[in-house]
Amino acid sequence: MNTIDKFNSHVTHSYSRYPLVMEKGSGRRCKDENGKEYIDLGSGVGTNSLGYCDEKWADAVCAQVRTLQHNSNYYYTAVQAEFAEKLCETAGYKSLFFCNSGAEANECAIKTARKYSFDKYGKGRHNIITLVNSFHGRTMATLSATGQDVFHNYFFPFLEGFINVTANDIDDLKAKLDDTVCAVMIEYIQGEGGVNALDKKFVDAIYDLCAEKDVLVIADEVQTGVGRTGKFLAGEHFGKKADITTLAKGIAGGIPMGACLFGEKCSEVLTPGTHGSTFGGNPIACAGGLAVLERVTSDGFLDEVTEKAEYIRKKLEDCSEIESISGIGLMIGITLKTKKASDVVKKALENGLLILTAKEKVRLLPPLTIDMDEIDKGIEILKQILEE
Repeated sequence: MNTIDKFNSHVTHSYSRYPLVMEKGSGRRCKDENGKEYIDLGSGVGTNSLGYCDEKWADAVCAQVRTLQHNSNYYYTAVQAEFAEKLCETAGYKSLFFCNSGAEANECAIKTARKYSFDKYGKGRHNIITLVNSFHGRTMATLSATGQDVFHNYFFPFLEGFINVTANDIDDLKAKLDDTVCAVMIEYIQGEGGVNALDKKFVDAIYDLCAEKDVLVIADEVQTGVGRTGKFLAGEHFGKKADITTLAKGIAGGIPMGACLFGEKCSEVLTPGTHGSTFGGNPIACAGGLAVLERVTSDGFLDEVTEKAEYIRKKLEDCSEIESISGIGLMIGITLKTKKASDVVKKALENGLLILTAKEKVRLLPPLTIDMDEIDKGIEILKQILEE
């Protein structure tokens, strides 16, 4: 029995998978079990932020594996303390909670916002505004928060307490931000919703209105954070810092890790017994996270991310099949004129290129460490497919 048949015989079919059995990777390239090589412009949906098996990252992770692989959160570890300190300092937050994924980080944010409001105002102020076209995860709470009907099936009843507002519609926001609301939860760039950045005027309105009413702002930066947009946090492009920011994906370079970061208002909201995670702050994940932070915060790194992003956009601008390009930094959405994005992704796979979709768009989330030669080769393959 081959790998795919064996896999499909035992793993539930909750994903539509491509017929690629990945065996190993190095840098920004990987090989399948037959030795075919691929340039990766998807980085595991933005998770392999330093590419495959980066040497310094791998050394740090392997050293931790041989030292201490797990520790109950009833105790302390130096690596978790060091990572927490560096992450808080880098992002500009007071404290954080470690977990294992973006959905878990968003669950923590939801609970924290509701407890903040309950502690201060009592019951009845628990609603959270999220945006139409948003995506916040697949747990029951984060699915309920997600503003896309395509995900709202089968799992009824959904959790109450979430109100959808149309993105960039300030009047809709004003109409729904009443005294029952404790938080507004946003993605600065809606990734799964089509790589669409919010308008700055709308973001400004959110922060202004929330400040007036002591309503928290939650920034879901699961996909946009840790350098993806050329800033450590995408909120920096808008000149804003949320009360709570969630991170995951690229935070630990490919090891499951999530974090919920708290500003001054929320830094003491969670108390013993109100939240927890068996694997949250795992030493191996923290070691990987430290290696990522050291690289991303090194001199000139984020400037290079911006340069690479501009280079990719310039390489694509003369492609006749492309209608428009959206996103910020190395978070790129490509609207096509005639071709289907899903067909383009399949054709790219056949030609040794890994890319993604986001609704009707082709999506690129290359490793932050990708070099210009790899960009040239990857974009050449993509343009050939688009111009066929």
